[in-house]
Amino acid sequence: MARRMLLKIQERQELFDVPTDEDSLIHHYSLSPADRLEIELRRREHNRLGFAMQLCVMRHLGRVLSVNEAPPKAVLNYIAEQVGADPASFERYARREETRSNHITHLLGYLGMRSATAQDRRAALLAAMQAASATDKGLPIANAIIATFRERRVLLPVANVIERLGLLARTIARRRAEAALISDLTPETLETLDGLLTVDPAISQTRLHWLKSAPDAPGAMNLVGLTERIAFPRSLGIDPQLQARIPSGRWDQMVREGDATPAWLANDFTASRRRATLVVQVIKLGQKLTDDAMTMFIKLLGRLFSKANNRKKQRHMNTRAETSKALRLFLDTIVALQAANDTGEDAIDTLNRQVG
Repeated sequence: MARRMLLKIQERQELFDVPTDEDSLIHHYSLSPADRLEIELRRREHNRLGFAMQLCVMRHLGRVLSVNEAPPKAVLNYIAEQVGADPASFERYARREETRSNHITHLLGYLGMRSATAQDRRAALLAAMQAASATDKGLPIANAIIATFRERRVLLPVANVIERLGLLARTIARRRAEAALISDLTPETLETLDGLLTVDPAISQTRLHWLKSAPDAPGAMNLVGLTERIAFPRSLGIDPQLQARIPSGRWDQMVREGDATPAWLANDFTASRRRATLVVQVIKLGQKLTDDAMTMFIKLLGRLFSKANNRKKQRHMNTRAETSKALRLFLDTIVALQAANDTGEDAIDTLNRQVG
């Protein structure tokens, strides 16, 4: 079985590899006068170059050059030029492990650093757990570990140790989140949750799939279907306030995991992971279905208002001709009465003649 990895290859390189860009070389790999004095105490050329290389890597990255690690040529050339050494001489550096160990021990004192203790590793694990409580991504977790070691002026362990600490922290964070969600649920509720992953003969599908496949087109029957689905999660008696027990980042991660996990795969999860994932899905679906029902109701209400408005406009169009005819008759009557008044004729005769 392949070993689990916390970091992607590019992330490992970003954290642990010696940089080669010019800005980094100037900023992190330029030797001070005090550095040069320490380096000059080494008699042989290859030891001076190796000592200088260890110094820069320990100060910048917080780690040591591993046995047989070949630094990038750009860095080696840059440091070799500063100490007046041939870059090729680095191949002879620290063929004796005692020399390499002595250099590291001396540099720890020179840089004010020390080797990691059990307390340091515990502090790094706690920091990683804090980071993992909000995310499963490896880079933030590894950064939390590295930052803790650096704050304590501690030499970084090898990358594999940091990854193992991060994986352990992520596992603990997951287990704590799962326990926070299901610890107060009754055995009956837990059993009901497991039942969401089995096919219900009444609907010929799992209840979880039924909840996820709610109709979204506005319609009276679809709205009824939504209300039925809203009632089902509520019948399980799972308090939506459980969401507040875990960090939002961890909640979002569990939502994404549940959305992407089919029922057959969820059945292969451990009991706590499966049930916690289902709790998250039930709460999330309850919220989503409620929002969907409100949206659908508003759309249906808008559709009713639109239909009523259209009918009103049609009635207005139908009565416009009759209204125009009545107004015309009224206008003709006024004109006839005015004419009768001007000529002194009988008003009734004038109306009969002009208006009819």
